[in-house]
Amino acid sequence: MSASDCEQLSNSNGTCSLETETQRFPKVSSPMQATQHHLGGSQALQGSKAQLNGLPVSSMGSTNASPVVEEVQEVFLVDGSGTSSPTTDSNAEFLEGIKSLSLSDANIECDLRLAESIEKTATAGAPVSPARREDEPSPVKWDSCLAPAEQYWISERDRAVKLRMAASGHGSEQPLTINQMFQDTVDRFGDLPALRSKKDGVWVTLTYKQYQQACRAAAKGFLKLGLERFHGVGILGFNSPEWYIANVGSIMAGGLATGIYTTNSPEACQYVAHNCEANVVVVENNKQLLKILQVKEQLPHLKAVVQYKGELENKLPNVYTWSEFIKLGAEVSDTQLDAVINSQKPNQCCSLIYTSGTTGNPKGVMLSHDNISWLAYATGLNLNLTPGTETLVSYLPLSHIAAQVNDIWIGMRFAGISYFAEPDALKGSLANTLREVRPTSILGVPRVWEKMQEAMKVIGAKSSVFKKKIADWAKGIGLQASYNAMNGDPSVPWGFTLANHLVFQRVRAGLGLDQSKLCFTGAAPITKDTLEYFMSLNIPVYELYGMSECTGPHTLSWPHNFRITSCGRVISGCKTRLDKPDADGNGEVCIWGRHVFMGYLNMPDRTEEALDAEGWLHSGDLGKHDTDGYLYITGRIKELIITAGGENIPPVPIEDMVKEEVPIVSSAMLVGDKRKFLSMLLTLRCNVDENSEPTDELAPLAVGFCQQHGVTSTKVSEIINNKEPAIYKAIQEGLDRVNAKATSNAQRIQKWTVLSRDFSIAGGELGPTMKLKRPVVAKMYKEEIEEFYRE
Repeated sequence: MSASDCEQLSNSNGTCSLETETQRFPKVSSPMQATQHHLGGSQALQGSKAQLNGLPVSSMGSTNASPVVEEVQEVFLVDGSGTSSPTTDSNAEFLEGIKSLSLSDANIECDLRLAESIEKTATAGAPVSPARREDEPSPVKWDSCLAPAEQYWISERDRAVKLRMAASGHGSEQPLTINQMFQDTVDRFGDLPALRSKKDGVWVTLTYKQYQQACRAAAKGFLKLGLERFHGVGILGFNSPEWYIANVGSIMAGGLATGIYTTNSPEACQYVAHNCEANVVVVENNKQLLKILQVKEQLPHLKAVVQYKGELENKLPNVYTWSEFIKLGAEVSDTQLDAVINSQKPNQCCSLIYTSGTTGNPKGVMLSHDNISWLAYATGLNLNLTPGTETLVSYLPLSHIAAQVNDIWIGMRFAGISYFAEPDALKGSLANTLREVRPTSILGVPRVWEKMQEAMKVIGAKSSVFKKKIADWAKGIGLQASYNAMNGDPSVPWGFTLANHLVFQRVRAGLGLDQSKLCFTGAAPITKDTLEYFMSLNIPVYELYGMSECTGPHTLSWPHNFRITSCGRVISGCKTRLDKPDADGNGEVCIWGRHVFMGYLNMPDRTEEALDAEGWLHSGDLGKHDTDGYLYITGRIKELIITAGGENIPPVPIEDMVKEEVPIVSSAMLVGDKRKFLSMLLTLRCNVDENSEPTDELAPLAVGFCQQHGVTSTKVSEIINNKEPAIYKAIQEGLDRVNAKATSNAQRIQKWTVLSRDFSIAGGELGPTMKLKRPVVAKMYKEEIEEFYRE
């Protein structure tokens, strides 16, 4: 199959246009324009009938949704002229004293040849999407030109790719650069709040106009520091306005925005910064700065380091505070910056996402402007996001594709407000931020939802008998109602309204989710038990599926379009193919669309492994579709356990069942590849310390499990050292229940052991999104595994 981009249509003076009628890229005298509001198989439980109330519909994004700043807080951002701009609240008039920044004449000359025609794409068999709805937001239109390209993938940073464009409908939208997408949002929603962060306990706001001006100031700073075209800008720190601004600013300046995980060791930071040939690394604080300083001699392309929080503990050459960095950029003219911005093309690389490296060194996933801008539009369109009204809390690592696309890019495309959580969000403060902000949507990895579930169960265990009965009664009704809604049945059991009033509304308010119409989970598998727990509280959690290599999501679930344990349906304009399906319909999930990545940086062999000759991305995941087109991920090819008898066994479903049957178990890893039988490594639920490392202290849920079995132990070591009979018996009984559900003897767990320490990011067993690093665990616990199979 072959698909292609826009056909070159040259005129006499060397400029080009698209066959379809589009607006010319306007000549802009300032990036701050007047704004206007515009943007663009049934599973059932049986129950009696009543009208479903559902989640309350709210005016999302209202400034009354949280106690935000009541008075204007002054935050001065210096533009190229040295003019300061004060931050305003969302309802205040934007101060008129800000000096305008000019973009050069946007009659951009296209001296570059464009690829083959869109019509050829359709006739070659690329997916053609259904026609666009009349009421959906219009795509942004600029006079864009593509850089010349001959193929869908490359491994060099400075080359362009062909785009997988559809002939009409979804997938045929005009390609955009990041700056064009940003400019459109500023033109329409410039005075609306974009970023909110706390300073001295008070929310401080940047409007979209100020956000763009700050990004331009940062871009000038990068150019002054010597950022070269297509070289990396590493960003190492917790979520903040500066993270967003450095990311967007580096793209404006022609660099490659490159997030680095805060949990990385100095050596891991060196690998990423060296691989992307970073000219500049932006760090949060002294802790992260020390990592870069430790390896700076091994970074030949590094010219400067910028610290965005606090003062430098020691003044060092080429190390700057954020304010010093911004002041440096004042020497760069608007004309110089605009020339760089206007030279960028939608099919060129602008960002690098480094994989978590679960099976080796991380790979640099090259994403184009079009990958990001198109995916942000298509995702928001499918989810029916309302431009200018959405709010979110940014807390997941922005170096991961899921958080970056959700927080920065979809937020930008649909003019949402990003509230920044505290750095200790995942250690407990997230709950307070959610209650204060009351976001309209939330994205959490499975562990976040599991922690919420555990906390609520602990609270429930302390309730009176009467309250427990009410909660159990309400959850039974909630689960039935959620299943009915999932299956398109508007009816609910009798008593739903009362249960909603007594329990559901209070739980949602207590979690800070009373305004959330979309609660998502992704980046790792989640158990059915956790999904049903939240469904029982009338809080459906919608699964997503995707990967860095497809710019984040490929399938989505949303209200009235979800199935439990399914990852949803494919995004409009994209396509899924199951390669080499077996008798049950399970095949490798292959992906097609404008969101498919450009290639792995400097890794042509790995790129050709991931993309076939027709340009389809091979995910390495196994999946199947139901009759309604919902995708179910059933395993990962590399994770499949092939027993000595030749049976293929996906480990995740068995591991999930064990954790459901034995609540004291935190992590479970199935082993048995090329062995005669299956065994399992188990860890117990425990508390974590201030560095998120597991302690010897049992978690409250585990303590409660012990008490239910007549055991008074409160430490992991006490359980393991004594091989506490009652607990070990309970674990074995849970495994027996799992084995009873096995479809063959080969899928039964024959042996198991409890490890002395839970898996963690710091310990190396888990990746940044809490995904299990199986090869690492197998190496770490080689002796324990070998003990299973000694005769």
